[in-house]
Amino acid sequence: MIGTKLNGRYEVLEYLGEGATSTVYKGLDALLGREVALKVLLPHVRETTRKRFFQEAMAAARLNHPNIMAIYDRGDDNGRQFLVIEFVDGDALTSYIPSAPEVVVSLGAQIARALDYAHERDIIHRDIKPANIKVTPDGQVKIMDLGLARPRDGKRVTAPGMVIGTPAYISPEQAQGLELDRRTDYYSLGIVLYEMATGQLPFNADDITALMLQHVQQPPPPPRLVVPTLPVGLERVILKSLEKQASRRFQTGRAMAEALVAALPEGKPAADDKATAPQRPEWAKTLQADRLKSPQAGGAGRTIRIIMADDHTLLRRTLASYLEQQEGLVILGEAGDGDSALAQTLALQPDVLILDLNMPGKGGLDILPDLREQAPNVKVLVLTGREDDIYILRALRAGAHGYVLKSTDEVKLVESIRKVMDDEMVLGRGVAEKVVGGLLGNDELKKLTDRDIKILLHVARGYENDEIGARLGLGITAMIEAMAALMNKLDVRDRNSAALKALRTGIITLEDLHDLPPPPSE
Repeated sequence: MIGTKLNGRYEVLEYLGEGATSTVYKGLDALLGREVALKVLLPHVRETTRKRFFQEAMAAARLNHPNIMAIYDRGDDNGRQFLVIEFVDGDALTSYIPSAPEVVVSLGAQIARALDYAHERDIIHRDIKPANIKVTPDGQVKIMDLGLARPRDGKRVTAPGMVIGTPAYISPEQAQGLELDRRTDYYSLGIVLYEMATGQLPFNADDITALMLQHVQQPPPPPRLVVPTLPVGLERVILKSLEKQASRRFQTGRAMAEALVAALPEGKPAADDKATAPQRPEWAKTLQADRLKSPQAGGAGRTIRIIMADDHTLLRRTLASYLEQQEGLVILGEAGDGDSALAQTLALQPDVLILDLNMPGKGGLDILPDLREQAPNVKVLVLTGREDDIYILRALRAGAHGYVLKSTDEVKLVESIRKVMDDEMVLGRGVAEKVVGGLLGNDELKKLTDRDIKILLHVARGYENDEIGARLGLGITAMIEAMAALMNKLDVRDRNSAALKALRTGIITLEDLHDLPPPPSE
């Protein structure tokens, strides 16, 4: 066909490649004088294939986005049916496997935003994979081949239950032949990001049936097992997109893009030109611009990055799902215990940590001092069922920026998150009344340090001074001096009276005692 002119207008210049249903040529639109790509349907294809071929034109023609290939025209030249498509000069995304985290984030965020645009117009791609995505010399993504895309109101041209998509990248819903929505594309994009970040696919099998079962049943190996240096935040974004249940994935492409941009540690340098794309001198500038620009449309405020820590899994996941649907809020991670909450917060440096007080192992009160010392810029909003005076006092004294009860409705919780980001102290209903009423104004209690409270707990539990010193890292002399100072603060004459007064005034609680193991002497 080289040298022929389709419909007297589109001159075929160069063969570019061939797929299962069509051949692609570089062409010239003689009328407008611009380069185009010509996608010519192969002869003798089935009727369903022909319908899907032109469904691509109908779907893509509705889209006008810089990261989505444009379709200009469709035609029939003496039985040769063809599409006229934007000619994209660039490399397939396969050239970026593997890539540095900065490249994964930059390209992944572009893809996610483009998908969000298409989904808002009720178009699902259904075949996101590296071969269907190109990157131009200046680092711009172009999503290609909407051959499997289908408008929500479009006529189905595949039989119900038929598996559509490329096996290595299909979602669990696709593997089972279920009805699809936008979240299938986010799963496929998660596979692409996993492959870009690690250089390998999360699921692999010679048998297609076994591969599809892996998508449906087998959890992906964490990317950091393959690349230990991968940022924790990027791993969490990838794993969230690969959740088996669609309700646990990102619900919008915009949320996924925001999470990607927020996933790199602050100050991470732009990708090195020579290491990532030697023929792209503007690549580093593109990356830096993408990281610095706000992902919010219209500049509607900054994105607030959140980690949720609560050992009640159902409550935590329900709240996380709700918050992620709110404007400008992104869930970076979830934790079910204090140690995990501390580790994630130090690694990801979120804007806000929503922290429960009572969790397995270390509780919220235990990790608050470390949080304030090692992550001073992270706002801590306590969300707990404990409304005891002493818990409120200890949390606020330890540096919490707000204290909200779990009985608070979701709207108030979102308000509280935004307020702590504005450097306001947030006290929820029931908490504020206690503060205003002076229940936290006891000067005697304010004199006590966190170490004092721990000493009182151990005394009340039956520990001797040397045992307390060993647990708290104090020598016997320092321990005796600390105990003497503590008795002086509480105006009591012996250690047992100090513990008794602490229990009576609520400085310590019986529940706190139950959390301590018995002393060795028992």
